[in-house]
Amino acid sequence: MTPRVLTPADILPIPAYEAVRADRRRALIEAKRHRRLAVGPYMTVLFESYDSMWMQVHEMLRVEKGGDAQIPGELEAYNSLIPQGAELVATALIEIDDERLRRAVLADLGGIEHSMSIAVAGERVAGIPEADLERTDETGKASSVHFIHFPFTPAQVAAFRDRASRPVFVVDHPHYGHMAMIDATMQASLAADFD
Repeated sequence: MTPRVLTPADILPIPAYEAVRADRRRALIEAKRHRRLAVGPYMTVLFESYDSMWMQVHEMLRVEKGGDAQIPGELEAYNSLIPQGAELVATALIEIDDERLRRAVLADLGGIEHSMSIAVAGERVAGIPEADLERTDETGKASSVHFIHFPFTPAQVAAFRDRASRPVFVVDHPHYGHMAMIDATMQASLAADFD
């Protein structure tokens, strides 16, 4: 399998990006509706794709205005979040508006990045946190953003593609034990990430 990656050739000059930005954003917002999952009261899981990372890189270049010199760093940061054929990749966000409550909840969620999995056909696909940096600090406080890879075996890919399989996203943390069903529309969208 050829890895799916963004290259400098995929990056539009900012004026060209501005011309297509509104249409690309609309399409991505629609696609994300079928790739966003609420898991418990505080966690939102967004399954990433080539398109979401293409948009993210362009948005970073647009905002930070670093020009061509910025492109390699953005590609390095975001290419690892593009699913590579036998995996799903998710950004898990712990979203709490109240700052005091957020601090208290995150203080109890150390290691949550190691407690996510996808259950399918009686098996668990364990999540592997992105290795860019430690997401739980030395005091045990969790970050509010986690990037998780779910590497599937060929049999697990086949089970996930089976519309009767009813996959479930699972967080099995002592202070945050929640599950969320991946509905048929989301299942079909995510199955397209597999080669």
